[in-house]
Amino acid sequence: MKFTGVVFILFVLGTMLSPVPVKARVVKGSGEEVNVTCDATQLSSCVTAVSTGAPPSTDCCGKLKEHETCLCTYIQNPLYSSYVTSPNARKTLAACDVAYPTC
Repeated sequence: MKFTGVVFILFVLGTMLSPVPVKARVVKGSGEEVNVTCDATQLSSCVTAVSTGAPPSTDCCGKLKEHETCLCTYIQNPLYSSYVTSPNARKTLAACDVAYPTC
């Protein structure tokens, strides 16, 4: 089986076995608060970009921007850490103009 297939299967299994989603609160520049649910399954549109290095879709970039405040939570979770810290994930974040977090 190809490496990408294995990575995809591990990602799907990890998201299915993940703990209850975490809530995050984001304060926009206008002072309004937006609640975000840190649920890694919502990033499924990014699997191809993160696993193969392909350019991310518009949907993927939108979801990454929504989940920007959740990235540290994903990095600290052993199920997702290797995906979020991979070179392809950094490349995907850069392509979507999402800053890589300093946790």
